[in-house]
Amino acid sequence: MNGIIVINKPKEFTSFDVVAVVRKLTGEKKAGHTGTLDPNATGVLPVLLGSATKAQDIIPVQDKSYTADFLFGKATDTLDIWGEVTEEKESHITKEALLSALERFTGKITQLPPMYSAVSVGGKRLYEYARQGIEVERKSREVTVYSLELLAFDEATQAGRISVSCSKGTYIRTLIADIAASLGTVGCMTALVRTSACGYTLSDSITLDELKAQSEQGEITPREVESLFTVYPVLEVSDKQTFRFKNGNPLDLIRLKDVEKEDKKIYRVHNRNEEFLSLGMVDLEKGVLKLYKYF
Repeated sequence: MNGIIVINKPKEFTSFDVVAVVRKLTGEKKAGHTGTLDPNATGVLPVLLGSATKAQDIIPVQDKSYTADFLFGKATDTLDIWGEVTEEKESHITKEALLSALERFTGKITQLPPMYSAVSVGGKRLYEYARQGIEVERKSREVTVYSLELLAFDEATQAGRISVSCSKGTYIRTLIADIAASLGTVGCMTALVRTSACGYTLSDSITLDELKAQSEQGEITPREVESLFTVYPVLEVSDKQTFRFKNGNPLDLIRLKDVEKEDKKIYRVHNRNEEFLSLGMVDLEKGVLKLYKYF
């Protein structure tokens, strides 16, 4: 089975747990996900099946969106409510001050990856060190927060909710802790929902129970691999060109209509029946459209 199944990941499941369930229900051995969600987080988790796993490293849309609940006045070792409490202090942040802080955390920012994360250092995941009580040196990374909106905030309880649209590699737990620190307090995340990933949204997703029901009825229909690449323009080729391209041979740019002469520009190559063949890339030096990835 080839394609993408977008799962609304349930709480207390790891991303690998979800992949294992999808693999079992679909009968497809080759499967992988497009970005880890913490066990206590829920939301959009695209699972790639069969030939779609070839797309794992070339997915063009890596931005993600989340809603997250938070609490000021409490810090934990994991930066979320499920960790060990490391500090508690009175917090009296006002909504006005918080709104001002959110503006400072919009745009390009730097983050220090949390110890409880899947970032690899010295051949080991950071969470492996953290579970052994070892804190290792990490490098700050630049990420982009495209939008950061305050959805709710209770000054009495110091609890609230934010909506975040950000680049790949952004840690919402770290974002909340850093916002708290900038306000002179501490804070932790209390809930996280990923609302979009790789161009898919919650409305595109199904639950594992829904997938199980589809499996029992023999009605699992994954999304086409091409759905990962809708940001690329379509290029239709002739029957002869289709035969040539499917066999791995490049196509002369002179014989292709509607191709922009832009080096390394990527196209979704279709045959005359509007069927997706593969991805092609412009090679101006050689004057051809070469095969970029075949699925």
